[in-house]
Amino acid sequence: MKIVLREDVDKLGERGQVVNVAAGYARNFLFPKALAFEATAGNMRQIDLRKKVWVVREARETEDANKLATRIAEIKIVIAKKVGENDALYGSVTSQEIADLLKAKGVEVDRRKIQMHDPIRSIGTFDVPIKIHRQVSAKVSVQVVPEPAE
Repeated sequence: MKIVLREDVDKLGERGQVVNVAAGYARNFLFPKALAFEATAGNMRQIDLRKKVWVVREARETEDANKLATRIAEIKIVIAKKVGENDALYGSVTSQEIADLLKAKGVEVDRRKIQMHDPIRSIGTFDVPIKIHRQVSAKVSVQVVPEPAE
């Protein structure tokens, strides 16, 4: 089935692009979430009219993402965790904790955009990548230190 994407869809295409997908994928996922619509002649004319607006919006989103990336790069997060023998953490540092600490510093980031392959389970300094926009990513410095003993 030929469809036109309204929004960028990971691993499928960019806004305004005409792609072939399975009919069930289009009907059950893309159409209900308003990510795409069927590639008819009328819809193709509408896409041509909307492309100018999309170019302006894309430029603005990229500029905002670059500003946010600059702010994130300046932030250093320090997390104190309980440690056991050999400096092994009890538990781990997750993307949700990092998102909460970024929010406390005035930067709101969805935890799903924090690209940690595995939670942090040791003491040290880590550069955690954050995908802000499909073209812009940033790294936040996360330092995990042992919690002071009582």
